[in-house]
Amino acid sequence: MIEHTPERLEDELCFAIYSAQKNYNKFYSEALRKFKLTYSQYITLLVLWEEKKPLMIKELGKRLGLDTGTLTPLLKRMEKDDWVKREKTNEDGRRVYISLTNKALENEQPVKQTVQSCFYNMDMTKEEYVEDVARLKEIAQTLEKNNNRLEKENF
Repeated sequence: MIEHTPERLEDELCFAIYSAQKNYNKFYSEALRKFKLTYSQYITLLVLWEEKKPLMIKELGKRLGLDTGTLTPLLKRMEKDDWVKREKTNEDGRRVYISLTNKALENEQPVKQTVQSCFYNMDMTKEEYVEDVARLKEIAQTLEKNNNRLEKENF
């Protein structure tokens, strides 16, 4: 248990994470501007590129940590911009699969290379990057575990 209570905003973990997230969003906005992609659209494409197969909206939402209410308008916009296709199954019209369009497949490497080239401008080694990702994953897991515990206690 932490015995430390920060006295200044700048010393709060929550504010440090918030500031980093805000700056990362700006970083990605700049990197993705020429493709007219938002960060949320980019990570959606990353999942679909990684999976290499259509995914149900529910599966995609789980991977992204987004609920259907947030994901549906995002996917509609991506479909309008020709990045993804939404396809209903014949068996159950409620099941919607999301797949990549030719535009998305053709732009996978250019998008990834553009983001990668922006990372070259950061003063960070590969080891520092890997360590930071690992530490942030630990923080996220700890927070998720505690949130789940608090939810159970409140019910």
